[in-house]
Amino acid sequence: MSSTALVGVADRIEKFIDAAGFDRAPWAVVCFAAGIALWFWLGNRWEWMALIALALGLAAAAWGGLSAEGRYPFLRLALATGGLMLAAGCGCVWVKSSAVGTVPMAHPAMPRIIGMVLSREDQAAFGQVRLQLAMREPQTGRPIRVAVTLPDALDQPGLTEGAIVNLRARLMPPSPPLLPGTRDMAQEEWFSGIAGSGRAFGQIVVLRPAPGDNWLARARHALASHVHTEIPGSAGGIAATLVIGNRGAIAWEDQQAMRDAGLTHLLAISGLHVSAVVGGAWLLAFRLLALWPWLALRVRLPLVASAAGALAGIGYTLLTGAHLPTVRACVGALLVLGAVVLGRQPLSMRLLAMAAMVVMLLWPESVVGPSFQMSFGSVIAIIALHEAAPIHAFVALREEVWWRRVGRHLVMILLGGMVIDLALTPVALFHFHRAGVYGSVANLIAIPLVTFVSMPLIALGLVLDGVGMAIGLPQISHPAWAAAGGSLNGLLAMTHWIVARPGSVSLLPEMAGGSYVLFVGGMLWLALTRGRIRLLGLLPALIAAASLAALRPPDVVITGDGRNLGVVSEDARSLMVLHEGRSSYTRETLLEAAGISGGIAPLTQWPGAACNKDFCQIELSRGGRLWRILIARNKAFIPYAAMARACAGADIVVTQVKHYGPCHPSLLKADRTMLMRTGGLALDLVRRNVTTVEDSEGEHPWWRAPHMLPTHSADEWEITEAVMTQAAPGNSPPASIQKLAAHPAETDAR
Repeated sequence: MSSTALVGVADRIEKFIDAAGFDRAPWAVVCFAAGIALWFWLGNRWEWMALIALALGLAAAAWGGLSAEGRYPFLRLALATGGLMLAAGCGCVWVKSSAVGTVPMAHPAMPRIIGMVLSREDQAAFGQVRLQLAMREPQTGRPIRVAVTLPDALDQPGLTEGAIVNLRARLMPPSPPLLPGTRDMAQEEWFSGIAGSGRAFGQIVVLRPAPGDNWLARARHALASHVHTEIPGSAGGIAATLVIGNRGAIAWEDQQAMRDAGLTHLLAISGLHVSAVVGGAWLLAFRLLALWPWLALRVRLPLVASAAGALAGIGYTLLTGAHLPTVRACVGALLVLGAVVLGRQPLSMRLLAMAAMVVMLLWPESVVGPSFQMSFGSVIAIIALHEAAPIHAFVALREEVWWRRVGRHLVMILLGGMVIDLALTPVALFHFHRAGVYGSVANLIAIPLVTFVSMPLIALGLVLDGVGMAIGLPQISHPAWAAAGGSLNGLLAMTHWIVARPGSVSLLPEMAGGSYVLFVGGMLWLALTRGRIRLLGLLPALIAAASLAALRPPDVVITGDGRNLGVVSEDARSLMVLHEGRSSYTRETLLEAAGISGGIAPLTQWPGAACNKDFCQIELSRGGRLWRILIARNKAFIPYAAMARACAGADIVVTQVKHYGPCHPSLLKADRTMLMRTGGLALDLVRRNVTTVEDSEGEHPWWRAPHMLPTHSADEWEITEAVMTQAAPGNSPPASIQKLAAHPAETDAR
């Protein structure tokens, strides 16, 4: 581009910024968030330093021209601010990672633990209790924090926060993503300070019960137990979630149904719940104090009511465990109350940007998580909707009959739900590979039901419990609890009915990062600008939507440990797996990575599969050719010659162990050596493309590359022993591999 053309472009941008009527401060916060996201996307420290250097260089150059009173003052100010915020965001998350990141356990262990209980979560729906313990790592002696689950049968009196316990557990380091694009537990636990997790077994001894002064923990557990007693089943679990934020008593199938119906936000204490508590406390305090004329004439009631709302919000946040979404919602509610006290607009993009900035400074890692993106995305969508001139005119106060006013509010609830669905569907598809289609309809019913019926009834039940204890009539609260349970059971029934509708859930394979950036950028432009030019944000969003039509599921997915493999069926409606197994997490992850809503079937049912107890061999027609895949079904050692015969003619070989002998498939040999380096794999045989977990992890500290692992793990010692035994003179190859290598078509499939 010539210098004249560049000058012309700069002139147009300068005029646009000068004439724009939108608030520019939120864009600075967007640049800060972009710096955080780029730190996760870039691969290593050299790239992070290059990003910071380039951003600071851009800011310095723009600021130098601005100080010299050069041309384009608005453009230069935007570049200087954007560069500084971009560098600050990248530096902030880098500092947080270095300061609080916890190095995971070196390898699996089954130690005898003596530790202190830091937190306790009852998961009644799964028959277990989840504890976080402070202990010392068996190998190094360093203090670490671990998460341990134990069955209800092993629970002990006094096993609450502050107790010292002695138990034995199987502990594992945090797990990287099982497959590309799936949940990264290692990253989450790196920032949360958890070095390992596992399950307790054997006898548990409480060496010292929890001290009696931890009244907040005791209150939380007592409330949860009381709510579960009054409202049984998953409805009681939802009620306990609304009261203390513990959703462990909600059955897994009910949690899945609420996720598919777009109602998961009701199960995480966040903006809806905190705003209901704060708003209810504010309104109650304002109305009650207004009944006292002497006080109403001498004190600013909005100020007092805001103080009452703030105290209620902070207390509710502490009672529910002060989890990140709750703290984030509380910060936003406090900022809204501050705006009310100062007489400012309580809901605006600038105020939301302030709340986001506070959250990102404290928890920068939350930017790349679905919780942050969904919560702030939904609020941005609502504010942008209400700031639109037609909507502003539609909701303006006017003299009208009550049914028109109610109808107007119902229309806005439906319209708001539709806008939120449109804004959050790309987020759900990117993070979870699935999104509910009828979320706006479900939320139209669920949000008013929970906000104006269930939560008030639960609060009334708790108040009447206190009154009943005072007057000796504990049964006085039973009608309120029965009504609350009925409303929540109705919510669950409605949720399952919606999920059962045909096409209620949309599933997609992994969305490309570029498409997601187009979605987010287009939606932010649409929300943060004003006038007709905001409609330009639809262009990148439509391009990203069109790119989704080109997505196709990977043909083969291989887990990072090599123990399981999924092959997409010819009609792309089901997944054939090596091991069906008992782990619902593995099954769900395999289906999620493939973007398939159908069922799972064993690989032995693949047409023409040749399987025995050690190997399976299948043929897969993709991209105009036939692919031969050889999969090891266990860790049995196979001698060199037999392995070479089995590999002959194979395009892809998958095994859990290292290959010591000659095995040279035409496309890929996914053995232990490769999978330790790359993590899980997704294979697109049509495009001949291999996607790995390593591609998205780079050199981030939570990614445990092979050089970071112990030299000899337990599996390696097991393999070495097998090599020494099987390679001894006189030992012959196992009959199963001899049979498969010589006559692949003759099977004893099972």
